[in-house]
Amino acid sequence: MKILVCISNVPDTTSKITFTNDNTAFNNVGVQYIVNPYDEIALSKAIDLAEGGKGSVTMITVGDASTDATIRKALATGADNAIRINALPRDAWFVANQIANYAKENNFDLILTGRESIDYNGTQVGAFIASILNIPSVSISKKLDIDGRTATVEREIEGGKEVLTLNLPAVIGTAEGVAETKIPNMRGIMTARTKPLDVIEPIEVTQLSRIVKFETPEPRGAVTLVDASDVEKLVSLLHEKAKVI
Repeated sequence: MKILVCISNVPDTTSKITFTNDNTAFNNVGVQYIVNPYDEIALSKAIDLAEGGKGSVTMITVGDASTDATIRKALATGADNAIRINALPRDAWFVANQIANYAKENNFDLILTGRESIDYNGTQVGAFIASILNIPSVSISKKLDIDGRTATVEREIEGGKEVLTLNLPAVIGTAEGVAETKIPNMRGIMTARTKPLDVIEPIEVTQLSRIVKFETPEPRGAVTLVDASDVEKLVSLLHEKAKVI
């Protein structure tokens, strides 16, 4: 089984986020980048599926040379090789077209993504890839089993769970529960340095959207503490100040 895992290079969750150029561009000065945590789940599941000679795992990302360090860290987890499409990830449609173009030329049986990236939280790339390739897709899966050419996927829906079966090839977006995130060992870290990391140039994609401006959330207000026994004051504050009742 040939598995392709889509990897995003995202700011560490502890990074302080600011913007430049009149809030039209992300300021990456001093920001530490990591593998998107949901993509780590996808990668771990791919490695489990390919274990014991059952398949191969290729990682792919869209980014410039600054992402190479992140890719090497992900390779240390156990993927066989990596592809970097040499372009800045303009938007989800652009990224999906780059990945789909590579996937189409290399006949992968399964394409795994994280449920979303923790920077833009769009949950779009996987569905776009599947649409471009005209293959099935499932987003936010909580469990994934493969039997031959059939995938069984479980995901949460309002009021319960949904179990789907679909034929491969397919695109699956993974969430917590699909696999335990793997921690690279020393051998993995050493071998990651020699694993293939191929850089390919992007294809032309019509731009359908652009970022006009970034805005940060409003700062949190001061916390008002109310004694547990003072119900009248609590009700009054909820009514007059918070205006939620």
